[in-house]
Amino acid sequence: MMNPTKIHVEELNLHYGQKQALKEVILDMPEREITALIGPSGCGKSTFLRSLNRLNDLIDSVRITGRVEIDGDNIYDKNYDVVSLRKKVGMVFQKPNPFPKTIYENVAYGPRIHGIRSRQVLDTIVERSLREAALWDEVMDDLNRSALRLSGGQQQRLCIARVLAVEPEVVLMDEPTSALDPIATQKIEDLLKTLKEKFTIVIVTHNMQQAARVSDITAFFLHGEIIEVGETGTLFTRPGDQRTEDYITGKFG
Repeated sequence: MMNPTKIHVEELNLHYGQKQALKEVILDMPEREITALIGPSGCGKSTFLRSLNRLNDLIDSVRITGRVEIDGDNIYDKNYDVVSLRKKVGMVFQKPNPFPKTIYENVAYGPRIHGIRSRQVLDTIVERSLREAALWDEVMDDLNRSALRLSGGQQQRLCIARVLAVEPEVVLMDEPTSALDPIATQKIEDLLKTLKEKFTIVIVTHNMQQAARVSDITAFFLHGEIIEVGETGTLFTRPGDQRTEDYITGKFG
C-alpha cells in the first residue's frame, strides 16, 4: 500500500538557453518513502532534483515550465515563498561540505538563521539532529571540535544533521555516497531507511545496487525524459521498457 503523494510533478520542462534538459517530466513521489532517480551521466536527474527546491533558479539562462506541487501547492507559483520552500525541502550534496566551524555550530547554523537564540533550545536541536543522523554517539564529547577534522563519512552525516536541524519535510540527496568508502556508504544507507519514517526522501544515485537496496520507487531518466517509473523491486526484476533493461543490465551508461 503506497503512502499518499507528497510531491507531484506535472509536465516539467527545463531549458538552459537553447538546450532542453528536462522534457515533459511527470512523476509522483510518495510521502515518507524513498524515490531513487537513476540514469546515465547527463540524463537530467540532478537537474530534476534541483528543480524540487528551485536551485536551478540561480542559473541565468534557465527557463522552466510545468508544475511542481508539494502538498498541493505549486512551488513555481510567483507568490510561493522560496525561503520557506528551502526550509521545507533540504538538500544533501555529492561531496560533504561542512562549514569551517565546530560540529555544534554546523548543526545550529540553520536554526540560528531562522531566529532561534536560546542556547537550551539549540542544544536540544543539535542533539536531536545528530541522533537522527546517527552521529551523536561518535561526536557527543567533541562538539566544539572543527567539523573539518571528521572523516568523510562523518562529514556527510553531519551535513545530513545540518539539513535535519531545520525540520524539513523532504530531503533531497544528490549522490550522497559517491565520495565515500563502502563502510561509510553502508552507514548512510542504513540511516536512510530510518529517516524515511519521518521524511520524504528523493535520492539521485549512479549506483544501481544502492537504488535497489534503499528505495521504494525508482524512476529511470534518459535524455531528460522519464522512460519508466515503478516500484523498485518490479522495475529492477521486470522492467517494462527495453531501454530500462539495457541500462540496468549494464549495456550502456
